[in-house]
Amino acid sequence: MAGREAGNTADDTSGAGGAPSAPAHRTGEAPLPVPGQPGAPDEKPAPEKTGPAAEDGAAEDGQADAPHPHTCACPACPRGTRAAHREAQAAFRARRDALAAGEGLPAAVSYSAGASRQWISDELTQAAREVGARARAEAEGWYVLLWRRTLNVVWGAVAVLFLGQVATAFAAGWTAARTAGLLAALIGAGLLTGAARLHGRRGGVLAPVIGEDNRLSTSRAVAALWVLLTAYAVLVLAGRLAFASGAGERDTLIAGLDLARGAGLVTVLAVTCAVAVVVRRVVAVRVQGQRLQKAQAPRPRAADLLTDDSGRAHFADTQYVLVSAVAQVYAAVRLARRPDQLPDLPWGLALLVLVSAATYLASKYAEGSRPVIHAVVRAREAGDLDGPIRTGDDIEIRGAGFLPPSARTPDRLARMVVRIGAVHVHVPLVPVPGGFTNPSDTTLTVPVPVEVEPGKAEVQLVSAAGVETNKVTIEVGD
Repeated sequence: MAGREAGNTADDTSGAGGAPSAPAHRTGEAPLPVPGQPGAPDEKPAPEKTGPAAEDGAAEDGQADAPHPHTCACPACPRGTRAAHREAQAAFRARRDALAAGEGLPAAVSYSAGASRQWISDELTQAAREVGARARAEAEGWYVLLWRRTLNVVWGAVAVLFLGQVATAFAAGWTAARTAGLLAALIGAGLLTGAARLHGRRGGVLAPVIGEDNRLSTSRAVAALWVLLTAYAVLVLAGRLAFASGAGERDTLIAGLDLARGAGLVTVLAVTCAVAVVVRRVVAVRVQGQRLQKAQAPRPRAADLLTDDSGRAHFADTQYVLVSAVAQVYAAVRLARRPDQLPDLPWGLALLVLVSAATYLASKYAEGSRPVIHAVVRAREAGDLDGPIRTGDDIEIRGAGFLPPSARTPDRLARMVVRIGAVHVHVPLVPVPGGFTNPSDTTLTVPVPVEVEPGKAEVQLVSAAGVETNKVTIEVGD
């Protein structure tokens, strides 16, 4: 069951699942052509750009948002890279399922189970690397499209604020506070637009909240929202102060910045920013100390704010985002009602945010997923005699955490290595329709090569995330 679960997980990430969408090619035949590449049937490769036009890219001249043909090969075209990635996934699924059914094996290796397994693993490894390269190209093209969409959201929010100001002005009339609010929104949107252009290849406005693992960071996102709210409130007060005509009004606005009125907001801002910094340090130290397995995600998703690396809802993250969002809504309403001072966040609500932040921080300290080997035994097929481990035998490594949730794509599974003494053995990929039986999260099987000297030998695994396990000593017989 563990092998089946691992196969399904890797299958979900690689796009495998369901019926193959392309026929498998047999050994000796040409590999499946990918649209957009020379040699594809009934397809013509798109011409490549050269010179300054190629350096500017589709993202700079607006072509990233324009319709592109299915065979587009623009480096920055999300549609072209997405189509190429899907074609590579379909070819990999078809090849994997065909090999799982025993199709396409050359006669030179079909006589030996070990040779067949090694040949199949090498074939799938090459195909998995191609899928991984296409996935990275698709992610780069997706970033080009993302930064423009984030700007649309920013300026859309400014437009909604303007419409709301106009709609409510019919009853109360237009005031200096409304003008200051709109000017503050325009200034903030302008600054975000400049920052987004500088970081267009990293997500634009979202670049500061994307973590090193290519996921949206919950702690950074919450802290960033509090920073934006506080900066907007200060800009509103600055605008009110610029339009103030009387000395008494100016004194009132300056007094609105007193710590006594904004103590709750300032405290929450300081704590959430400190949590973001501490969490980044905690995660970095645990990863460097091999106490936490982290792997790059294909691209950030909005769901990252509420889930763990495996995509399951995470209590600590969800409650932190929810409580902070409620407090920010309250603060925004207070600012709308009293634009002459910082939002006076009640201490009860501020304390609720602090407790939520402490819970989130404690969960980060409690995280840990280092792989561990429990035992190493000789693998035995039906009909085999029991005996000691000898060179040429298969050994079964039992443990936990071999496949972290963030590293179950086929190209990462192909990087798993077992050290047997001084010999490095790559873990073979054993396919079944829809996934793999080897490796799995709790067991994996590798052969003992003839290069291993008889006697005691230490076995150690390098997991799919590149983390080393503990060492287990085995006895290799003559």
